[in-house]
Formats: sequence, C-alpha cells, structure tokens
Amino acid sequence: MDKSEVYKLIAAFGGSAITYFFGGWSFALAALLTFTIFDYATGLLAAWTEGKKGTGPGLKSKIGLIGISRKVFIFAMVAVGHIVDGIMGDSHLFRDTVAYFYLANELLSIIENGGRMGAPIPPVIRQAVEVLKSKGGNQGGGSKDADVGTTKKKI
Repeated sequence: MDKSEVYKLIAAFGGSAITYFFGGWSFALAALLTFTIFDYATGLLAAWTEGKKGTGPGLKSKIGLIGISRKVFIFAMVAVGHIVDGIMGDSHLFRDTVAYFYLANELLSIIENGGRMGAPIPPVIRQAVEVLKSKGGNQGGGSKDADVGTTKKKI
C-alpha cells in the first residue's frame, strides 16, 4: 500500500466518522472548531504573557492538557446532541443548540484571554461579556474552560 492509498483511507475513515458522530460537517461545526483553536491559542498566549509578567503560573503542561481534554469534551457533547437528534427525528436541533452554546462560551473565553494579555477591550464588549456571564449563570465563581488553575484578570 503506497502513501496515497493510506491518505485516501484516512480521509475516508475521517469523513465517515464525522458523518456518523456529527451528522455531517456544518458551518456551525466549522465555526466551533475555529473558535476552539483560537481559544486554545489565545489561552496559551495569555498564560505565557502572565508567566513573563509574574502575575500567573505561566505555561504548564498539566493545565494545557486539561484544556485540550475540555475541547475534546465540547465535541463529544455535540456528538451526543446529534445522537439525541437521531432519536428525536434527525432535525439537528440539539446538535446545533449545543454547538451555539459552546460557540458563545468560546467567544467569551477568547475575549477574556485578550484581556489577560492586556489587549484593549472596548467597553461595549466588556459589558456584553458581563451580561452574557450573568445570563449563563457563571457568576457563582465556577472555573471556566481552559483556564483551570489560573487567576483571571477582569476585563
């Protein structure tokens, strides 16, 4: 078996897995994948910035691994939403709802990571983040996404 056949086999297996677990690839899933990558990258940059300033723990492998596992969990929850849709009649209602929830969550985290890096955040964005946090019930001090073990700087 030459390399091109191996690549074709991997692509076929990957496409089949995506179709089975997510009901095909939609724009919501593409946006969610993009947001999770941006969130993880900005989280790394924020941790590196805080470590250089001495205001946070810096880059830690264990914290990064926890962040990656949470990103995998996000896509597992989307897959569960798709399976529930299959039980209910395959309308993609639950899958898309879960994806939109995590899209909003990732967007908030990206903005917070920017604040941790010291990037200027417009006041209207800060207010929107606070409103979304309060509506999401996240004001109770629970830790958020990939920032386990770090202290967050208010934006």
